[in-house]
Parts: sequence; C-alpha cells; structure tokens
Amino acid sequence: MVLVNEALFWPIRETSLADLDRKERERAMNKRNCWEFKNCGRQPGGHKAQELGVCPVTTQQELHGAHGGTNGGRACWAIAGSLCGGKIQGTYAQKLHNCWRCDFMNAVKKEEEPCEHGFSATRLGMERVIGKQMSTAGPGKRSDPDH
Repeated sequence: MVLVNEALFWPIRETSLADLDRKERERAMNKRNCWEFKNCGRQPGGHKAQELGVCPVTTQQELHGAHGGTNGGRACWAIAGSLCGGKIQGTYAQKLHNCWRCDFMNAVKKEEEPCEHGFSATRLGMERVIGKQMSTAGPGKRSDPDH
C-alpha cells in the first residue's frame, strides 16, 4: 500500500505504511475520502463510474492533502459540481447548505477540529493550511503528517 497524500505538493516519494510510526499509520488508515465513506463508486475505476460518470471531487487536485485527503476527497463541499447523492450539487454557495447536514462533512469536521490546523469549510482556508504546511516543513515533509 502506498500513501499518496503528499504527491502533488512535494517531490514524489513512495511511503509505505511500514515506514510510518504506529500513530501515523493509524491516522493514515482512518482518513477516508468522501467516495470511500459514502461508497458512491464514482471514483475512477469505481463500480458506478462507467454508468454515471466520475465525480470531479475524485480527480480535483488543487485541494489534494486538505484535511489529509486524496485529491478533493476530504474537501468535497468546497468543489463545485460534485456529484453527491447522484445529482450535480452546483457551486459552493448553492450546495453548502446541504453539505452542513452531510454525515461525511460533519465526520471530517469532528476529526479535524482538535488538530493543529483545525477544520476549514472554505477553499481559501484549506489552501492556506496547505501552504503553511509546505512552508514550515520544507520540501518532502509536512510538519504534521495528519494534515
């Protein structure tokens, strides 16, 4: 198994779970992306991708690493055109009302609030955290592997 959460922001390096300490392994294994949590099958190669199409959250790379997710997987509420519930959800402003009632968004919020960088419902907030992590840890490493 290879962790890919750092692939877009730092030089590509493969990190196996065996290379991480126990606490880091538990964190990495417990962080689920929305398509894993919801089991929607709309990720590339997923069981519904051919029939219903690939959700843009699964391939949106600008928020890769936000809240410890892959691509937009733990920031789906901030990505326009997500396909939650089988329907296109529209812009951030149009869909946020529904997202606040979403079990996945609330699970991420609960997991992330106690952490150093906390939870952000906005794209700008997530981009700032990603930028801080890059600047404080330097190339190839994050200051907190959980976020």
